[in-house]
Amino acid sequence: MSDPSHIVDSDTNDALWQSGNACSLTDLREALECRAQTGNPMVGFILPRANLEGINLVRPNARQGYQLIDSDLYRANLKNAHCFKLDFSGSSLMKADFEYANLHCANLKGCNLLGTKFKHAKIEQVEWGEEILQEQQAREAETHEAAMDLYEQAEEVYRHLRKVCEDQGLFENAGRFFQKEMIMRRMQLPYISFKRLISKIVDLFCGYGEQPLRVIIFSLLVILSFATLYFFAGLSFSGESLGFKTHLSIRENVHAFLSSLYFSVVTFTTLGYGDLAPIGIARGFAALEAFIGSFTLALFVVVFVKKMTR
Repeated sequence: MSDPSHIVDSDTNDALWQSGNACSLTDLREALECRAQTGNPMVGFILPRANLEGINLVRPNARQGYQLIDSDLYRANLKNAHCFKLDFSGSSLMKADFEYANLHCANLKGCNLLGTKFKHAKIEQVEWGEEILQEQQAREAETHEAAMDLYEQAEEVYRHLRKVCEDQGLFENAGRFFQKEMIMRRMQLPYISFKRLISKIVDLFCGYGEQPLRVIIFSLLVILSFATLYFFAGLSFSGESLGFKTHLSIRENVHAFLSSLYFSVVTFTTLGYGDLAPIGIARGFAALEAFIGSFTLALFVVVFVKKMTR
């Protein structure tokens, strides 16, 4: 058996690894481990279908792991691989097999993850990036057909990542990937269509059920908006008109606005104490706010329960 360290010494310029001929090495796994131990970044390595099962690419006693970046690992066998803190950024991991691999704290930003297998892999605190490669490429695509194909691939990748995270109890990541999956599905719909509009509204209101904070913010905006409408349209209190009047002092107008805000809250929550009553056009505003409020409160309960029961 050849000495892996000799292989590394004779190829310090990494020409062998970047040529695609390294896969023919008898001791490929050992050679790559020795190359990693030099500490220099491994850039542009071409290792398609490489058998790297059980490889150890963990950098001991270091804050940052080894770098295997912008490399081709198409269909590589990385079962049981030790990749703690390994930087894969920009690499093609398409259909690579990470079954039972340790990817804890690994960097997978900008990687091609289409068809990548993560069955039983440790993926806690993996750096996935804000968006996957296909999503970025879809926005930059020159043709509509190319963009649609990339959005479809992105949806597939996000769906797979969601399922993997759900199986491992990583529900925060699963929720994030579900939201991205639905966004990618929306991007494939005709730009002007009812389904796309509804999907966008659901995303804005609650992030497809993953963002209960958005429901709260929307509720506050509705309450404040209708309070302003009541303030100018007028309310009735004990037979007297209550609202904005130019001849009143700032303090009296502020009091009137606070009363309008109180009325907006009780209308939105459908409590309806009856101490204040809408007059004129304010009746229409009150009916609309009550409808929006009942719908929004029901939506919040659904979203909140969904998040809490995970």
